[in-house]
Amino acid sequence: MERLEAEGDIAADYLEELLDIADLDGDLDMDVDGDRASVSVVGADLSMLVGREGQVLEALQELTRLAVYRETGERSRLMLDISGYRAQKREELEALAATLISEVRASGQRVELEPMSSFERKVVHDAVTAAGLVSESEGAEPSRYVVILPE
Repeated sequence: MERLEAEGDIAADYLEELLDIADLDGDLDMDVDGDRASVSVVGADLSMLVGREGQVLEALQELTRLAVYRETGERSRLMLDISGYRAQKREELEALAATLISEVRASGQRVELEPMSSFERKVVHDAVTAAGLVSESEGAEPSRYVVILPE
């Protein structure tokens, strides 16, 4: 727990400096979510830090993880959210997964989803596991996607 809190502090310092350089206003919220540190940035208009389909957010998360690694020497699984983008995306993916799980159960056929980021695939895998079914990731980055298998 202490290590994860330290990761959150390092990440928050890095992001605060980044916001200052970009002359953007944002408030940072640090938390520990399960086995990973979590940092959320909220502010007036931070959509440019999310980017199209979260691409800039993904890049910022990787840069922040590198900043943590530089300080600690350990790989970080830190999760970054900006303006609630990931929280909203999680809700949408959980709803999509529920619909597709019902479809798989009714048809007995596997369903392939569109390519997704690792965060998005994990949300779907978790929903499928919670529903008692099995899912797999197939393909190669950046076109990796989830397949939901019938019982």
